[in-house]
Amino acid sequence: MSYKIKENKMLNEKHYSFKHKSGLEVYVFPKEMTTSYAILATRYGAVDNKFKLASDKEFTCVPDGIAHFLEHKLFECENGVDAFELFAKTGASANAYTSNTMTGYLFSCTEKFYESLEILLDFVTHPYFSEKTVQKEQGIIAQEIRMYEDNPGARLHKELMKALYKKNKVRIDVAGTVESIAEINAEILYKCYNTFYNLNNMTLAVCGNVEAEQVEMICDKILKKAPSFDIVRDKEDEDEPKEVNEKRVYCNLDVSKPIFAIGIKDTDIPSDPNERIKKSYAMEILDEILFSQSSVFYNELYEQNLIAQDLSSGTEVTKQFSFNVVSSESSDPELVYSKFVEYIENVKKNGIDKEEFELSKRTIYASNIKSFDSTEDIANNFIFNHFDDGDLLDAPEIIETINIEYVTKLLNDCFKEEYYAMSVVNPIGE
Repeated sequence: MSYKIKENKMLNEKHYSFKHKSGLEVYVFPKEMTTSYAILATRYGAVDNKFKLASDKEFTCVPDGIAHFLEHKLFECENGVDAFELFAKTGASANAYTSNTMTGYLFSCTEKFYESLEILLDFVTHPYFSEKTVQKEQGIIAQEIRMYEDNPGARLHKELMKALYKKNKVRIDVAGTVESIAEINAEILYKCYNTFYNLNNMTLAVCGNVEAEQVEMICDKILKKAPSFDIVRDKEDEDEPKEVNEKRVYCNLDVSKPIFAIGIKDTDIPSDPNERIKKSYAMEILDEILFSQSSVFYNELYEQNLIAQDLSSGTEVTKQFSFNVVSSESSDPELVYSKFVEYIENVKKNGIDKEEFELSKRTIYASNIKSFDSTEDIANNFIFNHFDDGDLLDAPEIIETINIEYVTKLLNDCFKEEYYAMSVVNPIGE
């Protein structure tokens, strides 16, 4: 097979790609490193709780948490062997994760890469569910859900999403609820698997001391041609209002001091994938300017003992949702919030310092370049960009195009108080 080659000469990075006859998209990043990495991912996550095939008349509604449940179940093989046991024999370290929009199965290894790749492709494409094993897993995941209910960081984020969004399915907890997973059975799992684990809906990304020809041979050996069909996903959340759902949400857990997360909701999401990538990196630059340890905001709060040593900030820009989060620990979250609002208005009034902008842009650019030193970061970041219709190799040039005028416009457009919400986890008894 002839492979498509995309190269970024400035980075000295490239990937080979091909559409396997099974329907699977495959991307190979050759990289002379000691560790090789692979991720097989499907465009299926927590938001996909209502769907149909183009040939179906009615939508299928499934319980929340089923994508995560399915991820757990796939590691169990019909012969009773756990896929982790198979990876242990090749010396590979395997894992999986489910997000709002995707599910990924992965491994890293220093040797026997192709043997491990066979295991990965084989177990993900051979599901086995029975009512007995489903019931057993319901108990395990119910315990996991209860554990996360008591986890301060997880609850902080979960409640913040509910505060920011009224309709968008990013509100749905990835694991679901104890009540929702109790509704899952083998029939529903097979329905979801056969819909979303169709190889035409999946992508394999591998990175390391690997060859495209060898990867293709493994695909030929393991994969069968998948039927081609279109998945129609429910779009009920597309008329999400610009304003937040709730300004404040609170819960009480076992913490010594309150922790808070201020969310900034953004519903102005570019349709062009490169514009989304640009906006995402511009938001990272803006976060670096506004909230890094060298910022006026951080130092004022820290000197007044209003926050702990860490002030975290982060942004997520996807086709379905976009938001910023600023979080820390504080004895007075409301005072921090009022200072946050005042600080943002002052920056908007006085303008962004050009030197701070250039320094922050270089920091984000350097961070992006450094990510190419890790086979894991390359493959994971590639899948994230690919599922959002972008390409990781385009990122450095896109960052270069960001100027202070663009970042200033984002600050003025996105940072408005009607788009702010705050989630607070208080100590028990407060």
